[in-house]
Amino acid sequence: MAHREPAPGITLYGCDPDEAAMVRELTPKFAINPTITEAAASEDNSELAAGNRCVSIGHKARVTNPTLHALSAAGVRYISTRSVGYNHIDVTYAEQVGIRVENVDYSPDSVADFTVMLMLMAVRHARSIVCRTAEHDYRLADVRGRELRDLTVGVVGTGRIGGAVMDRLRGFGCRMLAHDSRPGTATSGADHVALDGLLRRSDIVTLHTPLTAQTHHLLDRRRIAQLKAGAFLINTGRGALLDTDALVVALESGRLGGAALDVLEGEEGIFYVDHRNRPPNSSRLQRLQALPNVLISPHTAYYTDRALRDTVENSITNCLTFESGNHG
Repeated sequence: MAHREPAPGITLYGCDPDEAAMVRELTPKFAINPTITEAAASEDNSELAAGNRCVSIGHKARVTNPTLHALSAAGVRYISTRSVGYNHIDVTYAEQVGIRVENVDYSPDSVADFTVMLMLMAVRHARSIVCRTAEHDYRLADVRGRELRDLTVGVVGTGRIGGAVMDRLRGFGCRMLAHDSRPGTATSGADHVALDGLLRRSDIVTLHTPLTAQTHHLLDRRRIAQLKAGAFLINTGRGALLDTDALVVALESGRLGGAALDVLEGEEGIFYVDHRNRPPNSSRLQRLQALPNVLISPHTAYYTDRALRDTVENSITNCLTFESGNHG
């Protein structure tokens, strides 16, 4: 009888029920032995990874350095994060304790669709309209909406998601400006310009660049002051790309037309939690939500059926690739 290798074990942390169901559905296809928990990875549950060299983590909770140390002690040598961004994990420290970290790709269409939706909602003042009708006030709004074909949209970051946003915007006939610090990125149909010039010329600015030490507060107080009067700011990237306190001041002064934010500085512990009985203790969030021209959504742009399958399936694939030794 031929010897059969045991199914590789993978511990998956931070699995919501829909992710867990997806893992179980994919288990026969990949012939894996998964350990699934809804809890985020921590020192207290690192033993769940014992015997497994690979773990998969969600993006909703920060992975502390003591947790990384505990995972390493449990024998973990590889982490696949079910996200594009790494900002919830100290990759350098992980390498120091012998753990390789990689991200996953997923359909950029989920975030691109949501981004364009937010643009349309912002320039048509959708929040105030919906709130008024909910109170049975059916009069026309005091401020007329604007049409995308009459506007200039500045796209900061022209990778897969930023490129997908530009693909969609071409159908609206708007003018497009693009900025990306990486050479050779595709900007078909858009003029590639310096960031300061993009901010001064755009009616809408949308952020799609990765969050790194260099892009933290990429739009700081000085750059937010460069935005056109009446401009709209869209962020479906990462909250800390913006100096949110400076943005709040600019919005409260009435100089900007509005903002639509799917991500927020300090969102950890606020987003993905039911706060109906106890509003979150965040003066920054409260000030933003008090403004009728600000839309807040809880880091949900990515959340579609296709993107969920992509992140789970690609995370498992990453782990199996590492186990097989076929990694760079």
